[in-house]
Amino acid sequence: MSIASERTKRILTTHVGSLPRPASLSEIMAERLDGRAYDRAVYDAEVAKAVAGTVAWQCEHGIDIVSDGEQSKAGFFAYVRERVSGVEPNPERQQRTSTRERNDFPEFYAAGHSGTQPAGSLCTGPLAYVGHELLQTDIANAKKALEGRKAEDLFFPCASVGTVEGAVINRHYKSEDEFLEAAAETMRVEYEAIVAAGFSIQLDDPRLAMQYMLEPSMTVEDARRWARRRVEAMNYSTRNIPSNRVRHHTCYGINMGPRTHDFEMKHLIDIILEINADFYSFEFGNPRHEHEWKLWEDVNLPEGKAVLPGVITHASVLVEHPELVAERICKFASVVGKENVIASTDCGFASTPRAVPEVHDSIVDAKFASLVEGARLATAQLFR
Repeated sequence: MSIASERTKRILTTHVGSLPRPASLSEIMAERLDGRAYDRAVYDAEVAKAVAGTVAWQCEHGIDIVSDGEQSKAGFFAYVRERVSGVEPNPERQQRTSTRERNDFPEFYAAGHSGTQPAGSLCTGPLAYVGHELLQTDIANAKKALEGRKAEDLFFPCASVGTVEGAVINRHYKSEDEFLEAAAETMRVEYEAIVAAGFSIQLDDPRLAMQYMLEPSMTVEDARRWARRRVEAMNYSTRNIPSNRVRHHTCYGINMGPRTHDFEMKHLIDIILEINADFYSFEFGNPRHEHEWKLWEDVNLPEGKAVLPGVITHASVLVEHPELVAERICKFASVVGKENVIASTDCGFASTPRAVPEVHDSIVDAKFASLVEGARLATAQLFR
């Protein structure tokens, strides 16, 4: 699939990947996560049905570049543990107690508002990809779901090297560099299989933007050095994949919080542009970052590349007005070119199977309607 020519005609729409899953799937997925007895045939059928449903929902809403909704992924910690060997549950996992956000707003987070979990697994042996069967099922479900439907492309959200590192505490490799290289080689198997099947990959990489907030001892320069090393490892993992089949997504997490310590895009933009990807996804609909479109005035975006700014956000239950969505799109078009903007979301809208979603399904539906209508309005303004 190629979207290059379509980008010259109109503003395309996409999102970050995760979408609400049916309650019936959440229930059996929770049983599976807990190690309780469950019917594997029923589980597989529920996943396939959910993928078909979410792809249909996206296409019917007018989303151009769709995903499988991450229906088979209960969360990235569980996903990494299922698909990578040399990893086992971390028995000491507990809520992270010291981050810049928690330190400044302890009462807010003590009241039960969602925060950031530490690594849920330990690396106790050599990393290796063992998720071939699960991945082939994902691919088969996506192909089946697309039959008879029109989408410009379908992407699979995948754990980036930095996400694997954040999900797993290294207890095996002698150095950080060895661990990063092993993670890159391991995830490369999944990335290349998805692209070989005719789809795109999205490197889900929230930690690239979140590390500064998570580690209060880090300076801005420390965080930049940290991020640049993870980008090097990520590029190593995608070295055999054309950049036009790679999307990169970073954000500041799915929790609704004050967010006063989000790493500012001005400290990250040059590093993001070093990533072997043609599509860059980041938060913009979140009012904490809405001013950052101006930074792109000074960026010489390489030919063929595009930005995927979030024009609706997961960080509020307010439904953005379509005219506001169009305005946000046009701001980016004015600095990077209309053909280089794809309207997207700040982050995903799904939650782990047991969690109560912060943004209810009905609100997600309304937000996506505004996304599509806003893109239509922007197209009318920009492509006269």
